[in-house]
Amino acid sequence: MRGLRAGQRGSSAGHCPAQIGQATRWWSHYGYGANLQDVIEQEFKRTKGITYLDHAATTLYPESLVRDYFQDISRNVYGNPHSHHPSSRLTHDTVERVRYRILQHFNTTPEEYSVIFTSGCTAALKLVAESFPWSPQSESEAGSLFCYFTDSHTSVVGMRGLTSAQGAVALPVSPQEVENRAKDEAQGEDVICQTAHLFCYPAQSNFSGRKYPLSHVRGIQTKRLYPACDHQGRWFVLLDAASHVSCSPLNLQECPADFIPVSFYKMFGFPTGLGALIVRNNAAGILKKTYFGGGTAAAYLSGEDYYEPAANISDRFEDGTVSFLDIIAVNHGFEALDRITGAVNIKPPCVHPFLAPGGMHNIQQHTFGLARYTYMLLSSVCHGNGRPVAQIYAEGQFESPSTQGAILNFNLKDSHGQIIGYSQVDRMASLYNIHVRTGCFCNTGACQSFLGISNEQIRRNLQAGHVCGDSIDLVEGQPTGSVRVSFGYMSTFEDCQKFLNFVSECFVEKPVTVDQVRLEKLKAATAASHGMNEDIPIRITNGEIRKVDGKEKSTEALRGFGHRDSNSHGGAYTLTNIYIYPIKSCGAFEVRTKHFCLFKICFCPLLSYFSLLRLCCFFMQVHDWPVGPLGLRYDRSWMVVNGNGVCLSQKRERRLCLIHPEVHLPSNKLLLQASGMDTISVPLENNTQTHTSYRVCQSKVCGDRVETVDCGDEAASWLSDFLGQPCRLIRQSPDFTRDMKKKPIGAATTTSLSLVNEAQYLMINRASVELIQKVMSSRQDDSEGDQLLDTQNVISRFRANLVIAGVEPFEEDNWPHLIIGNTRFVVAGQCGRCQMIGVDQETGGRTKEPLMSLSAYRNGKVTFGVYLTHQLPEGSTETGILSAGSMIQTQSLK
Repeated sequence: MRGLRAGQRGSSAGHCPAQIGQATRWWSHYGYGANLQDVIEQEFKRTKGITYLDHAATTLYPESLVRDYFQDISRNVYGNPHSHHPSSRLTHDTVERVRYRILQHFNTTPEEYSVIFTSGCTAALKLVAESFPWSPQSESEAGSLFCYFTDSHTSVVGMRGLTSAQGAVALPVSPQEVENRAKDEAQGEDVICQTAHLFCYPAQSNFSGRKYPLSHVRGIQTKRLYPACDHQGRWFVLLDAASHVSCSPLNLQECPADFIPVSFYKMFGFPTGLGALIVRNNAAGILKKTYFGGGTAAAYLSGEDYYEPAANISDRFEDGTVSFLDIIAVNHGFEALDRITGAVNIKPPCVHPFLAPGGMHNIQQHTFGLARYTYMLLSSVCHGNGRPVAQIYAEGQFESPSTQGAILNFNLKDSHGQIIGYSQVDRMASLYNIHVRTGCFCNTGACQSFLGISNEQIRRNLQAGHVCGDSIDLVEGQPTGSVRVSFGYMSTFEDCQKFLNFVSECFVEKPVTVDQVRLEKLKAATAASHGMNEDIPIRITNGEIRKVDGKEKSTEALRGFGHRDSNSHGGAYTLTNIYIYPIKSCGAFEVRTKHFCLFKICFCPLLSYFSLLRLCCFFMQVHDWPVGPLGLRYDRSWMVVNGNGVCLSQKRERRLCLIHPEVHLPSNKLLLQASGMDTISVPLENNTQTHTSYRVCQSKVCGDRVETVDCGDEAASWLSDFLGQPCRLIRQSPDFTRDMKKKPIGAATTTSLSLVNEAQYLMINRASVELIQKVMSSRQDDSEGDQLLDTQNVISRFRANLVIAGVEPFEEDNWPHLIIGNTRFVVAGQCGRCQMIGVDQETGGRTKEPLMSLSAYRNGKVTFGVYLTHQLPEGSTETGILSAGSMIQTQSLK
């Protein structure tokens, strides 16, 4: 079943001429007067197959920026700008040129503003908080106020930690209060009270994309707006422009804010770790430093408390040597944007082309059109029962680029009106290679306001285990965050269509419907004034929900499938398969009986009777496997890391599944095998003597630090050749202990882990696998021609250690503990699934199944299988044995 059709399918790296014409017909400002497809293929070909919709976090750099930058630093010698030799003077002059270029971009001059380079926007905010002349309250005067919008980034709100310590009063202000409590006239300069106050607000909300009036700057400075109108003293304005300037022009002639922090990676994508504080020269004098670093002093004495700051504002606040090579990259960032977006050089030279027709104006128009198109359709699409699919978090209705940026924030809802958790949306988006942002986006105030989360709920959510940035998306059925899509200057019409098609395919109960009244109203509101053609390209297939007949079943009808007569299994459960994964994210090694023809072996003259006996005994006992303190012996004892020492998984490198490790106990070796490669081996035993020549290194698994031992150059070379990138094989150090983060209910002791993600064991139920197969079969017509996956293929994708033959599908979700053979296990929770189960473990190919069917059947809940921990008898240190074919005893929760 299909929803919002994207026309011809292809990569997100561009779109066909027909689509370009279609896009320009509905939005006259689309593109930059050239063939956008050609630009993207030249500058962003690495995005082929990716729909990148997280530009508010960081935009993407064009290839020409990096290429020109590296040519620059390869041709020239750039020395430390604090020296005076020729290479240093070149650096100094280039850095100063970049300062001028930045000021030009914001339509101002060095006579009015100065640029202080920082490590980012957050560092610029911290600089202001540390240097502002905060005054505590006294008998004669009120103290300083630190005022900020409740719709502010964490880095702005966090300034109060410094300001409160210096006696300033933190005053959060809602956006509505600023004008609702304003005075009719400006108050004029206060000559009596000289207490300094600071008002901070975002030019654009990083949560919703709402653009706040830039006129607030003068309104606060002249004390017409609240809270300045109610408090005497001198008022200064900090305009947080980080989100705004990524896609919109900012003219400091019209809004002369005193302090403007920016980050360049949000504008250009490169360099990262570099920002700036743009300071109005008339306000710079109030900033007072306590620390002084290299290059910031005109003179100082080491033996006395004497220090005279540098006269130049930038020199005074740039402690130590600035990141001059990154600053040079900023110049190439401006050049690339000029070239791509059609900036036109005009005069006078103090006015930068980005403020003229072209450049940032073009970017603003282009990205707003994409955001508005997506908003119009997403807010109008409904489930088959007429309920809306999305809850949009926005103040207006995307009427104008002057009030709304290229950000769309929302939560999806099911056909019953219940919120679908953002983690579920994120996992499914990854399956489609669509990159979005989820959570609260470092803006708790806006998140609380739009989602209706009280202060007490924030505290309760923390007690429930939810912290900023995690995947706990629902607490007691209420959302803790949302989904954000954001567009950049290289975003395309096809990106919008791919995203909308994804929502329709994964989250809309068919048939897809559209609220035509709402859509027509939205189209009419913008068409006349903003160049949007009323003929919005929408193609929807109102596919009928398939009827249940002898050949196929709807997902709803399959709810009861798989409930078997317990007599068919005699009410018994058995362990059918044991798998270990010696190398994390590589192929499985199945523990199973290997059958040999003794007749052939008997005729081999090289085998003695005792050798034959030992050989038979070994192969008849290999279906047993030892259980150790970390789980199954040798399970996830090794992992592959890239050239930077970062763990590789099939999410990044699918070819890992084509590496087949084999544990060869007789020779005490782990064999590494792959098609087209010679087999090599590394020792199984992990002891100090084996690895005296190998280095110990640190790595991370699921956020946990792990101490590992490198396995040598032979394995590294083998992996690098096969995967086509620098890699090394490492294994967990024998002296290192990593504990499970959450102690399972009923576990008596702390559980130690190997290099697994969550728990010692993962168990799945064949009955659950067969049910998901049935769901896939019922959806086969909509799987883009994918062949139906057989049972073994599906089992391999779930990468379980233990596979059982159960009676009912998903009954394992309700087991608190179980006994396999004589070994007792505690259930540690359900396994949340991601796009990795889409990787075919035999070929390395990727499909949308079985994640699509799992999500559809479980109403958005994408868990499959349960985690187990091994529970040793109290006081026991002995390890046990697991055997395929063992009986299982279970107990369900009542």
